[in-house]
Amino acid sequence: MPTVLTNAKNLLSELITQYRHQVDYLAIRLEESEGTNISLRSDKVETLSEGLSVGGQVRACYKGGWGFASFNQLSTIKERVEEAITAARIVGDEQTILAPIKPVQDVCQLPLTGTDPRSIPLAQKKELCDRYNAILKNLDHRITTTSVSYGDSTQRVIIATSEGTLIDQSWVDMEMRFAATARNGDIVQTGRETTGSRKAYEDLTQLDEQVRSAAKRATNALSLPPVKGGIYTVVIDPILTGLFVHEAFGHLSEADMAYENPDLLEVMSMGRRFGPLELQIFDGAAPAGHRGSYFYDDEGTPATTTQLIKDGMLVGRLHSRETAGKLAETPTGNARCLNYHYPPIVRMTNTWIERGKTPVEDLFQGINEGVYARNWLGGMTNGEMFTFSAGEAWMIRNGKLAEPVRDVTLSGNVFKTLADIEAIGDDFYWDESGGCGKAGQGGLPVGCGGPSLRIRDVVVGGEA
Repeated sequence: MPTVLTNAKNLLSELITQYRHQVDYLAIRLEESEGTNISLRSDKVETLSEGLSVGGQVRACYKGGWGFASFNQLSTIKERVEEAITAARIVGDEQTILAPIKPVQDVCQLPLTGTDPRSIPLAQKKELCDRYNAILKNLDHRITTTSVSYGDSTQRVIIATSEGTLIDQSWVDMEMRFAATARNGDIVQTGRETTGSRKAYEDLTQLDEQVRSAAKRATNALSLPPVKGGIYTVVIDPILTGLFVHEAFGHLSEADMAYENPDLLEVMSMGRRFGPLELQIFDGAAPAGHRGSYFYDDEGTPATTTQLIKDGMLVGRLHSRETAGKLAETPTGNARCLNYHYPPIVRMTNTWIERGKTPVEDLFQGINEGVYARNWLGGMTNGEMFTFSAGEAWMIRNGKLAEPVRDVTLSGNVFKTLADIEAIGDDFYWDESGGCGKAGQGGLPVGCGGPSLRIRDVVVGGEA
């Protein structure tokens, strides 16, 4: 890493000592990052860049009011500290409530298991993108548009607080995205694949078959019949399970959403049953090796594993120190920010449904007419409601896979859907493709996972 922050710890300690008595809480976060971004669309290079960024943020709290200031020149840090303090003292008129954590002094780095992307020349990364783009383009003459994007980012973050925490941590994150769009007359179909890693550059270099599968799904779907819309028993694969638990349930578990919405807080009341006894849902940055993994969050709270649903009942939620304090619960280490431009807010890390006991082939038994959906194409959520598009799908007839179909969307209410889970498969898959968005902070790396699920009474959109 560059050495711009080499002497920063002493500077932060001096500033904290000088200003800590003016507010109830003071935190300074410095960040040094470097990365590469490449994006290709068909034969055009849209982005090809390497960059280095150094900046920081100051958060001050006084009588419950927060002041925030960010900067990208270390020479202005003292002025930004004073700005944040002034803002906090202007708006503060209640009580500062932050759940307590033990002050920590630590230096840590997420370990790589292979090559650091910083050691790979930009031209070599571009060649990798060109190779994958050629696979997409050359699969079939009906493919009209392709896109490939590559990104890597190495971040070093130093956090100092008025409570005595001083943490220096760093990590590397990498991601690639692929898409192919095929056309046959008025029918247009798209296949997508995304993958990421916090382990090694090599994780991105052997994806030929995964890339090819995206193009195949697009072209194969051109000749498929659209699904007939209706209400079906549905079996979804682990990738869709991971998307569902993250998007449809995970965001509702973020305590800032519940705290700011009394109706949601009442719905998300501890001990309420949401699903079958077999249902177990977790979130946590403590499991190593995933894209949402780290040692400490952006408030200096150690990473944990939080059980959200136990035996079908709600037993936990995700917290920052402020939400934990206001709800009289325990911090979970889920306060995260995308970078120094934004304050930490409650965010998921790695979210998953634990594997069940039902053999996957048994999930289909007894379904006279249903739908099997795999992979994701897109989706959206609005509070309790969700709609996801499957990357590929088949009809289920008399307990067996039948003809493939296209244009399958799955919609419903998350609470009803959890209650309608009939069986949980004994398989499991970690999806490292996630880039989560919230409050303008898009692209935050997360992991999600789960087993295959069988769910009754799912609304499947398609041809009338």
